[in-house]
Amino acid sequence: MGDSVQLFSIRSDDYALFRPTYPDSLFNWLVEQCSKSRCALDVASGTGQAARALTDHFDRVMACDASAEQLAGTGDWRSAERFAAQAERLPLRDGVVDLLVVAQALHWFATPAFFAEAKRVLSADGLFCAWCYSLLHIEPSLDSLIGQLHSETLCGYWPPGRASVDAGYRDIQVPFETFQPPAFSIEARWNLPQLLGYLRTWSAVKRWQQSHDLDPVTELESEFKRLWGNPAHLRRVRWPLHFLAGYPGR
Repeated sequence: MGDSVQLFSIRSDDYALFRPTYPDSLFNWLVEQCSKSRCALDVASGTGQAARALTDHFDRVMACDASAEQLAGTGDWRSAERFAAQAERLPLRDGVVDLLVVAQALHWFATPAFFAEAKRVLSADGLFCAWCYSLLHIEPSLDSLIGQLHSETLCGYWPPGRASVDAGYRDIQVPFETFQPPAFSIEARWNLPQLLGYLRTWSAVKRWQQSHDLDPVTELESEFKRLWGNPAHLRRVRWPLHFLAGYPGR
């Protein structure tokens, strides 16, 4: 089992609970870019957030992940079909998929083998779209403390692929022509416990915990409480999305 699979097999229910939700406008836009809406595939689906949204737009939605634990996590998968598979070895016939998405996961397997497999399973005019988000924005004082956790406390504990997320996937080379989608962002209104729960889903937090037998978020919790004020107070949280999109078969 690879490092990324081990990390995201830990407390998959927590991952599903605290990860932010992608905007409906993104999925409306995705289906508009597809000439057909017969079949969509969500690769590295995790707990199925993107797959669930796609079921509103496609006749058939498939969700695959290398972690069977993630796929078996609690939650409503709607009509999405789940199966465990490596991204580079998809058990699908050629040209069956009209849309292939990778949500916040391409950095784990952005290899020539995966891109060849994506091209194989996509139809001739099928759309490939991967996206990621990095640090959230709330307000300067909180953003600074989150940046301290990300770049100082957790320095050296991020898996290698995280650099691509922080670069907005600009460092990933794909073997097809890409285009820039419209600007999309995730937005939420969270209280402090929700923010701290989200930070604890970070892969580097899990690695730091395993190494130190301590919770690095807890180490900063008093400062978060001071800056936040009433823990029940809701604050606007925003994550800009960054994309790699194109039509590999054209």
